[in-house]
Amino acid sequence: MAQNATIYKVELAVSDMDRHYYETHKLTVAKHPSETDERLMVRIIAFALNAHENLEMTKGISTEDEPDIWQKSLSGELDVWVALGLPSEKVMRQSCSKAGKVIIYPYGGRMADVWWDKIKTSTTRFENLDVVSFSEQDTAELAKLASRAMKLQVNIQDGEVMVSVGDTIVYVTPRPWKRAA
Repeated sequence: MAQNATIYKVELAVSDMDRHYYETHKLTVAKHPSETDERLMVRIIAFALNAHENLEMTKGISTEDEPDIWQKSLSGELDVWVALGLPSEKVMRQSCSKAGKVIIYPYGGRMADVWWDKIKTSTTRFENLDVVSFSEQDTAELAKLASRAMKLQVNIQDGEVMVSVGDTIVYVTPRPWKRAA
C-alpha cells in the first residue's frame, strides 16, 4: 500500500529588500513520503526567493513533467520553472524550452559540486537558466526548522537570506553558479 503525502501548513512572510517584494503566503505543502525535511525546506526557501502572487507549488517530486514550483502567466504560459536537486542535462534542456526562466537549486554538498563540475559546460547554451546552490550546512540547519505547522519569516537582502521561526534564526547564503543571460 502506498504511503500518503504528509501535509504541512506554512505561513511564509517574505520581505525581499532586493526585489522590493513584501507579502505573506499561506501555503499547503504536500511532503512526498520519499522527500526529506531538508528538501521540503529548500523548496520553501526557493519559493521565498522567487515569491510572486502567481507562484505556485506543484505536485513536485511525484510528477516528472512538472517542476517543484512554477509561475504561469494569466494566459497559461510558463513564466518561471523552479526545480530542486541535480537534474540531467536532458531535463534542463526540456525545462528551458518550456519556460521563460528556469531556476535550478542544487543542494547536497559534495554530490552537488560533482554534478555541477560534470554538467556546467553543457549549460552555457541555456540563456534562460539560473543555477543557485545551497551549502550542505545551510540546508541541514533549515531541515531542523521543519514542522507540520510553520510560521516562517524570510528576509532577503543583498543576496543573503535570514529565516526565522520564533526565536530560532538560520542564515542561508545562496551561491549563484550560473546566471541567465
